[in-house]
Amino acid sequence: MLITRLATSFVLISGFLAALFFLPDAYWAILTLAIIGLALAEWAALVKFNTAGQYSYVLITVLLFGGLILAELPGLEVLQSQVIFYGILAGAIFWLVLAPIWLITRYRISNKLLLAITGWMVLIPTWLSLLLLKSASFLALVDLQGASVWLLLAVMITVWIADSAAYFVGKRFGRHKLAPQISPGKTWEGAIGAWFVVGLYGIGLCLYFGISFWLVLALWGITLFSIIGDLFESLIKRHSDAKDSGSILPGHGGVLDRIDGLTSSLPLVAFFVYFPLYFQAWTILVGAE
Repeated sequence: MLITRLATSFVLISGFLAALFFLPDAYWAILTLAIIGLALAEWAALVKFNTAGQYSYVLITVLLFGGLILAELPGLEVLQSQVIFYGILAGAIFWLVLAPIWLITRYRISNKLLLAITGWMVLIPTWLSLLLLKSASFLALVDLQGASVWLLLAVMITVWIADSAAYFVGKRFGRHKLAPQISPGKTWEGAIGAWFVVGLYGIGLCLYFGISFWLVLALWGITLFSIIGDLFESLIKRHSDAKDSGSILPGHGGVLDRIDGLTSSLPLVAFFVYFPLYFQAWTILVGAE
């Protein structure tokens, strides 16, 4: 099982890095939309849509949101895109406010329309974040043209490190359950291990690049919300009586199982980096009038 998991991870990471560094923004948007489409199909199955409902849900979502964004490519101007503005804002509100309350109460929603909207709140901001953090116009705004995709990659590496550390530390030392009624396999020891290893990673980045050690706190925040994203998907699976979201990825389960930590962390990083720029531009525009 471990060998299968590692082999799948190697193939996925290799393919993903190649796409991240070499695909133009338009092709990156299409590829990531296809991945989100697979995750949407798994979400629809988890919330018990029938076969026709699953296909309809994915098709409507891809045509609606994909059409709105792809129409702006190439040359996506991130500060002028209302889809990105409201999508990132919705994702931030969901993960900062709604998801923690949902996890604390473990509230079970049976209304399929609300569950469909929840799927959008989880996955569409993730896709928009993947586009935003790789967008050439965004990188120019934050003066990171030379950094290329390193900002996006640094966030994703943080989530991958946290996930792997939590898995291996929890497997070896785990004794105290983190959320036994949501995900019995997750432990406090695993979570602490994730924060510890991510802290070492952050300190290494600070020393190598001469960055402020405040970065470590930011990476710990990303780790926290990656755990929340993981727990939220576990809650949805528990309500659905499912062990995995799917079986497309050997050793990992489904696409949702692989990206659960990213669905919460990427929109929040995008929010805290993007919105100050948006309001700065808006203030300048208003002042000019």
